[in-house]
Amino acid sequence: MAAASRISSLLSRSLASSTSSSLLSRGRIGGVGRSVVCGYTTTDAALEKPITPSVKVSCTKLLINGDYVDSASGKTFPTYDPRTGDVIAHVAEGDAEDVNRAVSAARKAFDQGPWPKMTAYERSRVLFKFADLIDQHTEELATLETWDNGKPYEQAAKVELPMISRLIRYYAGWADKIHGLTVPADSPHLVQTIHEPIGVAGQIIPWNFPLLMFAWKVAPALACGNTVVIKTAEQTPLSALYAAKLLHEAGIPAGVVNVVSGYGPTAGAALASHMQVDKLAFTGSTETGKIVLQLAAKSNLKPVTLELGGKSPFIVCKDADVDKAVELAHFALFFNQGQCCCAGSRTYVHESVYDEFLEKAKARALKRSVGDPFVAGIEQGPQIDSEQFEKIMKYIRSGVESGATLETGGERLGDKGYYIQPTVFSNVNENMLIAKDEIFGPVQSILKFKDIGEVIRRANMTSYGLAAGVFTQDIDTANTLTRALKVGTVWVNCYDVFDAAIPFGGYKMSGQGREKGIHCLSNYLQVKAVVTPLKDPAWI
Repeated sequence: MAAASRISSLLSRSLASSTSSSLLSRGRIGGVGRSVVCGYTTTDAALEKPITPSVKVSCTKLLINGDYVDSASGKTFPTYDPRTGDVIAHVAEGDAEDVNRAVSAARKAFDQGPWPKMTAYERSRVLFKFADLIDQHTEELATLETWDNGKPYEQAAKVELPMISRLIRYYAGWADKIHGLTVPADSPHLVQTIHEPIGVAGQIIPWNFPLLMFAWKVAPALACGNTVVIKTAEQTPLSALYAAKLLHEAGIPAGVVNVVSGYGPTAGAALASHMQVDKLAFTGSTETGKIVLQLAAKSNLKPVTLELGGKSPFIVCKDADVDKAVELAHFALFFNQGQCCCAGSRTYVHESVYDEFLEKAKARALKRSVGDPFVAGIEQGPQIDSEQFEKIMKYIRSGVESGATLETGGERLGDKGYYIQPTVFSNVNENMLIAKDEIFGPVQSILKFKDIGEVIRRANMTSYGLAAGVFTQDIDTANTLTRALKVGTVWVNCYDVFDAAIPFGGYKMSGQGREKGIHCLSNYLQVKAVVTPLKDPAWI
C-alpha cells in the first residue's frame, strides 16, 4: 500500500521537486553533477556536454528460444542518443524470417514446453523473482531507458521502475487465482467453464515508455500461461532486451518470451499477419493500429487489443484553485516531454479564471527545467528523434499560422539533439490542427469555455477517447463530467495515476480492450464450456 501511494504521489504532481534524494546526486552514475538548467531559455554544460552513462550496452541481439542470436540476414540498425543524435549501439534487425523463428519457438514452448503445464503457483514464483531482479537492476534499466529514449533519469528510476516491478507482482499474484465457474443448467448436466491460455501472443510496443509497455504486455500474458513474441520499437530496443535477460535469469523456460527488434513494415507486419500467432496486442498510433487490425483480420482473424492515440481534455472549472490547477495541467501535458498518449493536450479553462490561469501557465512553462536528462532536477529531456522533432515543430508553425497566440516557447533549444522549448498557445479553437491532432510533444493548447454543457460538447468533439482530467471542488460538477465524457479514464483532481489494478484503454479511435487490472486477463484467455450428463442426480 505504501509503495502504491508513493507512486501515485509522484505521478500526480510535477517532478520538479525530486532532487535531493536522487540516485544521480549520490553519484550512482559516474560524472553526474548537480548542474540544472533553470528555465528553458538557458543553455549550459547540461546541453553542451552530455554526461556519458557508465552502463555498458550488452544486449543488442534478438532473443529467440532463450538465446541471443544475430538476425537471419545479418543486418543491424543503429539506435540513437536523442541528446546528441549520435549512435549508441547497433542492434540486430529482425524481419519476417526472424519473426518466423521466434513464433516457432513460442509455438513449441506453448504446445510442448513446460510453461503452460507448470502449476500456476510455479509460474507466479518466476514472475515474483523477475520483479525482484527488476528492483535489483534499477540503475542499469533506468540508464538504458534514459539513454535510448531521452526521458529524465529520475523519472525512469524513481517513478517508472517501481511501477514496473509493482505491476509484475500484481500479475504474479493473479496467476493462481484465474478460475472458471460451475454453471447451473436447465437440464441434468454438469456445466463448467474453464479459462485456458490463448496460446502464442504477439505484442508490439511503442518507444515512449519502452520498459513500462514491455511489462504491461508481458506480465498478464505470462500469468495466464501464454508464450510471447514481442517486437520492440526501432527507436528504443535496448531496455526491453536487457529486461528479457533478467526474465530468463528468473527462470522463464526457453522459448516462452522472445524479443525481436526491427521495423514496423517488416518485423511488425510479419508478426501481425502470422498464422501461428493466436492473439495480438499493439500500443502505438491510431493510424498504425488500423493497419495492425487489418493484417490480423486478413490472416487468421486473431483477436487484437489496441491502445492507441489520444487528444485528452483537461477541464479547469470556475471553482478551481488556480495555482493547483496550473501545476496539474502543466504536469498532464509536459510529462515525458509531452510524448504520452493520454497527455492532457486540450486545456479547457472556464472564462472566469482563464486570464489568471493563462498567465500562471505561461510562467510555469518558463520555469520548466530542460536539459540533459541524466542531470538531477531536469524535468524535460529531448524528443525521441529527428522525425518527431520536426513533426512537433510543424504543428507549432501551424498553430501560429492558424491564428492561435504563441504565449511562450515554440523554438528549438540548443544546437544539437532534439530539445524543444516548452510551448504554450492561447486563443485556440477546435478547428485548429493543434487542437485536433495528437502532437505528442511539449505543446500546451489553452481553450476558453463558458459552461459545463458547452465544455462537454467540445471535449467530446474528437475522434479520440482515451482519457480526461477534471479539476473542480464541486462533487456534482465532477459527477456530471465523469459520466458525460466519452473516454476510458477520467482523473478528478489528479492526473496520470497508473496503479497496476486500474484498467486503461480508450473509447472510439483510441483503441479497443483494456490494459492493466483484472480486465486485461481476459485478453489472454479463452473460455471453454464443458458439459457432462448427470445420471440420476440428487439435485440439478
